[in-house]
Amino acid sequence: MSKLIEELRWRGLLQDATEGAAEHLAGAPRTGYIGFDPSASSLHVGNLLVVMDLVHMQRHGHTSIALVGGGTGLIGDPSGKTSERQLLTKEIAAENAEGIRGQLAHFLDFDVKSNPAIMRNNLDWLGQLSLVDFLRDIGKHFSVNQLLAKESVKRRLNNEETGLSYTEFSYALLQSYDFLELYRRDKCTVQLGGSDQWGNITAGTDLVRRLAGGKAFGVVSPLLTNASGTKFGKTEVGNVWLDPELTSPFAFYQFWVNTDDRDVIGFLKCFSLLSQHEIGELEEATRVEPEKRIAQKVLADEVTDRVHGETGLTAARKATQALFGGDISGLNASEISEVFGDVPSSELEKSRLGGDGLQLVELLAESGVASSKGDARRAIEGGGIYLNGERIQDVSRALSIEDAIEGRYLLLRKGKRAYHLVAVCG
Repeated sequence: MSKLIEELRWRGLLQDATEGAAEHLAGAPRTGYIGFDPSASSLHVGNLLVVMDLVHMQRHGHTSIALVGGGTGLIGDPSGKTSERQLLTKEIAAENAEGIRGQLAHFLDFDVKSNPAIMRNNLDWLGQLSLVDFLRDIGKHFSVNQLLAKESVKRRLNNEETGLSYTEFSYALLQSYDFLELYRRDKCTVQLGGSDQWGNITAGTDLVRRLAGGKAFGVVSPLLTNASGTKFGKTEVGNVWLDPELTSPFAFYQFWVNTDDRDVIGFLKCFSLLSQHEIGELEEATRVEPEKRIAQKVLADEVTDRVHGETGLTAARKATQALFGGDISGLNASEISEVFGDVPSSELEKSRLGGDGLQLVELLAESGVASSKGDARRAIEGGGIYLNGERIQDVSRALSIEDAIEGRYLLLRKGKRAYHLVAVCG
């Protein structure tokens, strides 16, 4: 049995494989690939499951190919889609593909001497194809009946409102041709992917057999859901992206640290490189002291460090400490806005912070942090009021524009967790 297959299985990364795949991977070092759709400028956490397949493949001595779909991205994969996606321009697809290439470099080693990873873009060959030649040489090997039997096709054909265009119907042919091209270029014999790609993958293995006389194999991972039954990676605000401009390191870190106890051990297996022994210890810690969320913190550290590096992880930890520990020293105005973006907030005219300033007790009452000026005074005297993370003990304290962080925010706190963010405007 292939050690790679064994590891994928215990990590929960294996759902199915074509006949002979395990034996094939147990032999000499092989080459395998996964395709990435450049429909967005960034990968999201939902893509990480198959990215880790490539990581483990390389760690076990095989060669991993990350194929960016600069060509197929212009067509669109109907798998898992209820309607046809909006077609990208060549310029946007190329720009997105370049961004994804950079993100994959955080996971794969392209410089190691023994088995460096390879990056390909299928536009390099799909962009050169003649339609007539493609239909004559490739299309004749595909049965329309077999294509119609694919689940992704049947689901769309049964939807009278959306249907399925010929453009997306042809996607399986293009993905199969990718496998054939990589077989010829790089001796690639294995395609990996999510279980929703099973039909496309097996079509590719068949094309390699028909046109190149070779043996090719497929290995697929499950489509991951969390304990509540929802698709992994989906939140109320949408996808959690790997691009820090789309999802900040802090928000990225919080996504992982908020993992349900029922999911955290499985996620550690899938998304970290920790050993069985290390994960076993974290499983025991979660069972004995779940309130400490030790496993969640390790998970958040592992994935954030991989995606955003030490700098991003440090910033995420600092912002987390600010939110839960009250220490906001070192946070700039933009970070304050993000970290405390979900707490109650109000606006304050900048002019009110001029002259003799604004009495803190007045602001506490106006903002609702205190029920009245009297309540505000009592809270200050009791040591329960904080301004920008610092305890205030002077009931006559007046606020000026210099108190606002970068002239933009005043962060009020009553007790341990009752935050209120005041945005200075005007």
